[in-house]
Amino acid sequence: MLFESVPNFSEGRRDEVIGAIVAAAGKAHLLDVDPDADHNRVVISVAGDRAAIAESLAAAIGEATQRIDLRSHHGVHPRVGAADVVPVIPLAGASLDEARELAHEVGRRVWSEMRVPVYFYGHGEGVTLADIRAGRATPSLGGPDLHATAGAVCVGARRALVAFNVILYDIDLVGARALARSIRESRAGLRGVQALVFELPGRRVQLSMNLFRADETTPSDVIAELERQGVELGAQQVVGLCPAAAANPAADGRLLEGRLASAAAVRAADTLLSRGDEESAALEARLRREAGELGSLPAGQDAFLGGAERAAALVRVLEAAGVLKPDLRELLDTAARGFRAAISPATAGIYRARVDALDARL
Repeated sequence: MLFESVPNFSEGRRDEVIGAIVAAAGKAHLLDVDPDADHNRVVISVAGDRAAIAESLAAAIGEATQRIDLRSHHGVHPRVGAADVVPVIPLAGASLDEARELAHEVGRRVWSEMRVPVYFYGHGEGVTLADIRAGRATPSLGGPDLHATAGAVCVGARRALVAFNVILYDIDLVGARALARSIRESRAGLRGVQALVFELPGRRVQLSMNLFRADETTPSDVIAELERQGVELGAQQVVGLCPAAAANPAADGRLLEGRLASAAAVRAADTLLSRGDEESAALEARLRREAGELGSLPAGQDAFLGGAERAAALVRVLEAAGVLKPDLRELLDTAARGFRAAISPATAGIYRARVDALDARL
């Protein structure tokens, strides 16, 4: 079983702290590091089996607990902890219930080893992040007092979502907040949309959204609705990674499937490096080039088809080289199938022979 986790830490400015947290998370496959100085927050994406994710998260949360002091923390994003939000997301072969079990395992370790209170939220909990941040919930483990410097950790299981930000022009905070209310699912707006507004330095107004039903409402759907309402739009930003099926141009180079395949290629290259022979060295170099290209794929139909083919082909390459471990097979299979699901019927019709060959391989 394969899981993804996207922990959010309350540090986006000090490179040495971010680097230490990332290094601590090294037990799992590192997919992405996305710091934001204005929010003073970093989003790290990792993937792996249950044991790898549990070790990765426990170590990273422990590092954040030691290095981040909320008493001196400043940033526009709301927070309850140094390791603020730690979602666990099921990928290949895993269910939400299994992700919840893993989230509980991580939460128990955080409380028992670090004495940082834990809120369980999301699937199966009946508590949301909004409840926690508004003070409508008490810690599930520990408390009622929070850790003096690290606050509390919110851990829970959820499905994949897209964190999507847009800069708004020619609108003040009052108007922007009204706009955010108009598109929230909770206010009968767009399906699967949560939205907040932040004022960034330079008097920039940012609409910050979580699209938690990205199969129903994508970033493109949000942009279409904002344009329909006559809003002047600036830069668009995907925070973390985005599934290919939901991607718009803001997700160029930030495709989840591309990073999964890239991580598999990197881990295989690391294994080959230890062999020391000329043939292994040549394949190692090839895999590192492939990893770089897969990790930076643009959001587009041709890239999705090519990404699916390349991820599927890597399975055979790594198998022939004797470095195809079960977790790498799962990473590549999940990547290939995710890309395949993002290929439109029109694209499949144009490239029928290639798509049929891909389907046969999958």
